[in-house]
Amino acid sequence: MKDPTIPPTEDRKKIMFYDSSDRQTRLKIRCDYDGITQSQFFRMMVTGYIENDENIYSFVKSFKQDNQIQGVQKINKIDSLRNKSKDTQNKFSLNNDEIENIFDAIEMETGL
Repeated sequence: MKDPTIPPTEDRKKIMFYDSSDRQTRLKIRCDYDGITQSQFFRMMVTGYIENDENIYSFVKSFKQDNQIQGVQKINKIDSLRNKSKDTQNKFSLNNDEIENIFDAIEMETGL
């Protein structure tokens, strides 16, 4: 079965980083256990992160706090902005597809 998260060849970028041999082995074993490839795992995580998935956001926030990666004020400011964004979306009852449709309509009207 083709992985729908893989971008077309001409649009692909390689993301690479280093980690310990032990952690890479543990990741491979865990992915095998869950029936996914390492690439699928990373694509899932990247998707969750860029789409502001609540579970991923909570994990990242907790990790930053536990490891003192970011100050409390900065974390609180990010939370505040995130909540304002959610409030605005709820206020206007807009989801991502509707927002995209609005931009498409504006683009058609303006000829951009």
